[in-house]
Amino acid sequence: MKLSDFDFDLPENLIATRPARPRSSARLLLAQGGTIADRVVNELPGILRPGDRLILNDTKVIPARLFGVRHRSGDAGDTSAKMDVTLLEPRADGSWSALIKPLKKVRDGEMIIFSEALSAQVVGRGDGQGYLAFNLKGDDFDAALNAVGAMPLPPYIAGKRPADEADKEDYQTYWARRAGAVAAPTASLHFDGPLLDALAARGVQFTHVTLHVGAGTFLPVKVDDVRDHKMHAEWGEVTADAAAQINATKAAGNRVIPVGTTALRLIESAAKDGKMAPWKGPTDIFITPGFTFQITDGLMTNFHLPKSTLMMLVSALMGGENIRQIYQHAIGEEYRFFSYGDSSLLLP
Repeated sequence: MKLSDFDFDLPENLIATRPARPRSSARLLLAQGGTIADRVVNELPGILRPGDRLILNDTKVIPARLFGVRHRSGDAGDTSAKMDVTLLEPRADGSWSALIKPLKKVRDGEMIIFSEALSAQVVGRGDGQGYLAFNLKGDDFDAALNAVGAMPLPPYIAGKRPADEADKEDYQTYWARRAGAVAAPTASLHFDGPLLDALAARGVQFTHVTLHVGAGTFLPVKVDDVRDHKMHAEWGEVTADAAAQINATKAAGNRVIPVGTTALRLIESAAKDGKMAPWKGPTDIFITPGFTFQITDGLMTNFHLPKSTLMMLVSALMGGENIRQIYQHAIGEEYRFFSYGDSSLLLP
């Protein structure tokens, strides 16, 4: 498998920089049994069947983008430098790994000041990242971060406009509960209260799982042979109750449909021999064509970056030629792409 197998040309004007309003008014490409239909997300209650179970990722995005100042006293006198910091994930010792720009302008032991309440010491650097020990913990840290942090928008949006107050709501799912993600599970951004109520009235069921989406989800694949790519790890949890719900749905002959590639990757990590088991810990599962799906009967997902691991995942689910036709249709019909874009329901 070559990286070029997952490439396509995307017109720049199809990259969405704001979501549809209301959320459920986004377009929905329905791919089912070799056919393609143009629908709308709020039509899902008429598309899904009673007994279908949607798997929803309840991770909550933290405002992980911080702007601060590093002060230094030395032979040249007092100097300062502006620092752009994106938190990546907490480490076992309580510090955070972070992307720090410019990394070369800061030294180990120096402080970065983000606000009167929030600051962090650089306690190490490596692999193009810095490691930060913050002055606050727990709820105090969360409050200070919420006060000054911005949503860590994906590079293809951040390159077009800065994050603003609207993103604090737009880039968060309706059911977000467990803080820890630095990117949203974007397929879930299309759901709102009225849609969930209509789905429940239809007899569609819901199971919540947690996968804290990391910035690695945007990392490009740099190897020509995709088998050589090393996936980033993300922390997830499937509770015993969630596993039991999913197993009951499968036993009844009904469909399990994850909303988003994060939910899919997690349930397939936790599955064995066609059954779900409780799961807690990191997963670096890498799904490419040839993968045998244990639990997944379909997938609701946005449209993905060319040559990305997520293009490989949807190709594994639908077949390479089929997914190429789906994407050609989406581009021809001018669906909006990526995190704030339109959605698809893929039913192999």
